[in-house]
Amino acid sequence: MNKLIKIARSLASLALLLPAVFCACSDSGSDEVSADVLIPGNYKNMEFGAEGGEQNVAIQSNLDLVLTPSADWVSVESVTSTSQTVRRFKVVCQPCSTGEERSCQINVQTTGFSDILAVKQLAGKVVSAVSDSNIEVAGDGETFTVTVKANDVPVFSPEVPWLSVVGDVRDNDDGTYSADVKAAQNFANAREGVLVVSNGSSSVSFTIKQGKGSSSEISGMPDEADLVATYMGMGWNLGNSLDAHANEVANETCWGNGACTQATMDAIRAAGFRTVRIPVTWLGHIGSAPDYKIDDAWMNRVAEVVGYAENAGLNAIINIHHDGADSKHWLDIKTAATNSTKNAAIEAQLKAMWTQIAKKFKNHDNSLIFELMNEIQDGGWGWGANKTDGGKQYKTMNGWLQVCVDAIRATGGNNKTRWLGVPGYCTNPDLTINNLVLPTDPANRLIVAVHFYDPSDYSLEDKYSEWGHNADSGKKCDWGDEDNVRKVFSSLQSKFIAAGTPVYIGEIGCVHRSTARAEAFRKYYLEYVCKAAKTYGMAPIFWDNGSAAAGRESSGLFNHGTGEALNNGAKVAAIMVNAIENSDESYTLESVYNKSIDSYMVD
Repeated sequence: MNKLIKIARSLASLALLLPAVFCACSDSGSDEVSADVLIPGNYKNMEFGAEGGEQNVAIQSNLDLVLTPSADWVSVESVTSTSQTVRRFKVVCQPCSTGEERSCQINVQTTGFSDILAVKQLAGKVVSAVSDSNIEVAGDGETFTVTVKANDVPVFSPEVPWLSVVGDVRDNDDGTYSADVKAAQNFANAREGVLVVSNGSSSVSFTIKQGKGSSSEISGMPDEADLVATYMGMGWNLGNSLDAHANEVANETCWGNGACTQATMDAIRAAGFRTVRIPVTWLGHIGSAPDYKIDDAWMNRVAEVVGYAENAGLNAIINIHHDGADSKHWLDIKTAATNSTKNAAIEAQLKAMWTQIAKKFKNHDNSLIFELMNEIQDGGWGWGANKTDGGKQYKTMNGWLQVCVDAIRATGGNNKTRWLGVPGYCTNPDLTINNLVLPTDPANRLIVAVHFYDPSDYSLEDKYSEWGHNADSGKKCDWGDEDNVRKVFSSLQSKFIAAGTPVYIGEIGCVHRSTARAEAFRKYYLEYVCKAAKTYGMAPIFWDNGSAAAGRESSGLFNHGTGEALNNGAKVAAIMVNAIENSDESYTLESVYNKSIDSYMVD
C-alpha cells in the first residue's frame, strides 16, 4: 500500500509541472497547440458578406476565455457548451452600411494566453442622392428624372400610386444611376408623396410635391377611385383578335380579322375612345407544369399591341380571355369546384401565368390595367351547376381572384399599385353583386368588371329589331327596357361604387342592322346604355369583333388591321363617345329617353 501511494504522489507532482512546460504564452497568433488553449485555424480569419450575419466559434480550453472585438459592428456572445474543455461563442456581424470593405480583430485572452481572430467584411451596397431630395412637379402631370449615386443598380420605388417609374433604370457610367418618374395629373388638393431609392439595406428618399392641376382633360390614371370611370372614358374592344383561337391555339387572325397595327389604335383614339380592352387568349402558348412558361413570341406580340395603344394615348386592358370559356379549357371551374386537386393545379397555373405577364409589363405606367380573367362559367352562362352546388363555383372563383392579385402585387414595380379589373362569375351583374368577394389588396386598387348585353336576344342575337319604350311591342323583347338598365346600373353603384370600388363594363354592344329603322333603335340603345353608365359612374367598353356584316354577332365598327370605319361605325362611335363626354347640363339620361327615334335615322 505504501508503494502505491508513493507512485500516485509522483504522478500528481508530474501533472503540476506540465503547464510550465507546454503552456507558453502565444502572442504571435499562431496555431501552436497548448495544453490549455487551441484555436482551430479556420477561425483565425473570418469573412462576412455585406449583409452581415453570424458565425460560430469553438475553442478548446480548460480556462474561461474573454473575446473582445475592436469594432462596434462586431459582437461576441458566449454559448453554453456541454464539454468542460470546449468554449463556444457566436460572432455577430452587423450589415455593412458603407461602400468600402472593412476589418477588425477579436482579441482572445485568458490567464497566460492571448491571440487574435481577424474579421473582414465585404463592402456594402450604398446609395446617396444626386437630385434634390425635394422635387416639385406640375399639377397637370409630368415626367421627371431622379439621379442617385450608387455602387450597384438601385431600385426606384414610389410609395404613392400617382407616381410611377417609366422604363428601366439607366447606368450613367460615372457611378450614378437615373430613372424617369411619371407624376399623374392631380385633380384634387395639393399633395405630396415619397419616392424611395434603395440599394441593398441602404436607401434614400425623395419628397415629391404637386399642386392641383388646371386642366380638365384627364391624362393620367388617378389614384382616387371616384375618378377612375372618368379617366377610362368610353372604351373599345379589340375583339376576336388576340383572343381568337383554333385547335387549342390562340391566333390573332384565325377568326378573320387583320393583325392590329399602330394605325388601328390611332384611329380608335381619333374617334374619341380613351380606353382599349385587348382580350388575350393564351391557349397553345403555355408550357407544361410547374413553370407554365408563356411563349416569348406570343408575349412579345401582346406587348407590341399594348405599345400601339400607349403610343396612341389610349389606356389599355389585357386579360386571360377564352382560356376559361365554358369550362372547356384549363380554367375549368366546373371541375375545380368539386375537385381540390384540379383546383390546386389551376391556382398554380394562374399564379405562374400572372407572375410572367406582370413581370413583362411591370415598367408600364398605370394607364395599363390587368383584368384577371373573362367570363368564367361552367357552360350554362350563369344558369348551370352554379345555381345548385351550394356556392362552390362562386367560392372557387373568389379564390382564383385572390391568387391572381397576390401574384401580380408580388412582382413589384408599377404592379404594386396598378389598377386590377376583377370580374364576377360569368361577369353577370346580378351574380357579381350577390357572390363576388373582393380580393384582399394591399394597394386598394381594384375595379369590378361586369358585362352588359340585356336583353341579349335583341343586342346580340338580332331576334328582335327594336328596343325601348318607343318600340313596337311585336318587335321587341318582353323585358330589358330602359328601367332594367337603370335598375342594374343603380344596383352596381350601390353595391360597389358607393363603397369606394370603381366599376367598368368590360363589354357592351348591339349588332349592326340592315334597315334604317332597326339601326335607329340600335343607336338609341347604345346611347341610352352609355349615358346610363355615365350617370351611374361607370365606364362602358363597346365589343367590336371586326365583322362588317349585319345581324347576329355582327358588331364591327372599325377594321382591326387598318382602323378604317366599317359601315356607319364612325357615327355609332360618335354617339357613344358623346354620351360619355358631353357635360352639358341639359344633356341627361331623361333627355336621351325623350329623343325621337326619327332623330337617329340619318347617318
